Amino acid sequence: MKLTKAKLLEMYEMMVRIRTFEENVKELFKAGLFPGWTHVCIGEEAGVVGACFALRKDDYMASTHRGHGQCIAKGMSLKGMMAELMGKVDGVCKGKGGSMHLGDISVGAMGGNAILGAGAPIASGAALSAKTRGTDQVALAFFGDGASNQGAVHEAMNIAALWKLPVIFVCENNQYGISVSQAKHTPIKDIATRAAAYDMPGFVVDGNDVVEVYQAAEKAVKRARAGEGPTLLECKTYRWRGHHEGDPNQGARYRTKDEIAVWKKKCPIAKLEKHLLKNKIATSKKMAAISADIDKAIDDAVAFAAKSDFPKLEEMYEDVYTLEEEIR
Repeated sequence: MKLTKAKLLEMYEMMVRIRTFEENVKELFKAGLFPGWTHVCIGEEAGVVGACFALRKDDYMASTHRGHGQCIAKGMSLKGMMAELMGKVDGVCKGKGGSMHLGDISVGAMGGNAILGAGAPIASGAALSAKTRGTDQVALAFFGDGASNQGAVHEAMNIAALWKLPVIFVCENNQYGISVSQAKHTPIKDIATRAAAYDMPGFVVDGNDVVEVYQAAEKAVKRARAGEGPTLLECKTYRWRGHHEGDPNQGARYRTKDEIAVWKKKCPIAKLEKHLLKNKIATSKKMAAISADIDKAIDDAVAFAAKSDFPKLEEMYEDVYTLEEEIR
């Protein structure tokens, strides 16, 4: 399906929104305004936007520890997210989740997860719920190349394929599982190859090309809605920063600066900008105006979060749940 000019501009705006948010996050973290760790997705914007734009608002999405962009693309509030990162009561999780546990079920974001690969079984569960209730909703789970080796991911893919659940598994292959390159942690070139073991389609796409990601994700979503089961989509991309903010020299201890520079030349936003200009879909002036509007929106989100209060001490155990097994 050919994308309209309006949709391409919407995708561009979302990618710039994510990049700008993350650029601000890394500086605010450096200033000590965020408790805990934070992981930004600078360089990976095309994959999350392409995948999430194939979903409806009432579809489900399970995000990861590097989930800011995933949540923004699914429609989460910038103000609520920024407040959550600062641990404030007006955050999307009332300041109790932080960077790695963002969630807002009103937009289908089921919650981030700091445990690698743990979103895959959650998404499969949501897909089972949709199938049981007879809706045409689908669920999408993001995970990385490192997480692709987790047993939970394989268990989720196995049951999804066996029961033909409406779920899309999206592997954001940014080449490194923390500090270990894919070549050292996985014996195959393409993670998508593993789809064959579960009798589901597996596709490899350029994770820096938002149109290519969207078109592949759209096919997977249509297949899921039609009751044909899950799909594994692998987006080849790269994180420009280190594994986490504070990772020495942006991870230069385990990868070279030349490698980082090569991938920066493949910038997903610059790639789309070139396409928009070449096809006269947008002018430089239009894109500058989009960027200015986003800068203001992020500034407003930071100001909103700064004015918000921290949760009260007596609220520590509210909204916190655990499962108890009865002992007989």
